Amino acid sequence: MDTQTESFGRPGAGAIWRPSHAYLMAVVCLIIGVAIGYLLRGSAPATPTAPAAAPVAQPSIANAAPPANSPEAAAEQEKVTLDDMKRMAEKQTAPLLTELKKKPNDAALLNQTAMTYKAAHQFEKAAEYFKKSLDADPKNIAVRADYASCLYYLGNVDGALAQLNKSLTYDPKHAGTLYNIGVIEWKGKGDANAAVAAWEKMLKLNPDMPQKAQEQVQHMIAMVKQTKAPAPVAANQQP
Repeated sequence: MDTQTESFGRPGAGAIWRPSHAYLMAVVCLIIGVAIGYLLRGSAPATPTAPAAAPVAQPSIANAAPPANSPEAAAEQEKVTLDDMKRMAEKQTAPLLTELKKKPNDAALLNQTAMTYKAAHQFEKAAEYFKKSLDADPKNIAVRADYASCLYYLGNVDGALAQLNKSLTYDPKHAGTLYNIGVIEWKGKGDANAAVAAWEKMLKLNPDMPQKAQEQVQHMIAMVKQTKAPAPVAANQQP
């Protein structure tokens, strides 16, 4: 996996998540639908449940606790382990899983379960339930975007692109899907040309997009064109 993709992969068990990590994932990995509100839309649970505040990891007894008003103490209080988040997800999904025993093919309920796991960064479990939701409702592009985002976080860049391209079979000009394809081509595959092509196609097929959204995408295109690396020199050509 390249370094660009690695930075968005799922950390190993016991890794520390800080609030800034979660914000970075939400802002930079644009598939989840928060960067440009009009363009990007992930699915929402039928009955949204706000994630509970995750427990704060306690300092090790072996280490002296920093002074209460020190920067180190503040940083310690920010720490949330993946185990903490897993326990949070298990608690919140318990009633949903009970309900699913009665309605195992309820697409909305499966999606709500997946969203709860995703909010706690349990991407493997989230992907499992997004897939089940799509099995019941395959044309749901919003759910497929969330499924793609989980695959991307898990390091399956090609799988994420495959899901987004599947969405285009249902709606070939879907703005959010084309935008997300561009982001993954750029950040996940390192293919600036493919990213620009996806975004230009999005603008061409969606001329009625809000002006602000168009300007943001045009800015992205200009930025990528300016920063992309030059094409490699063919083996039989002189540099």
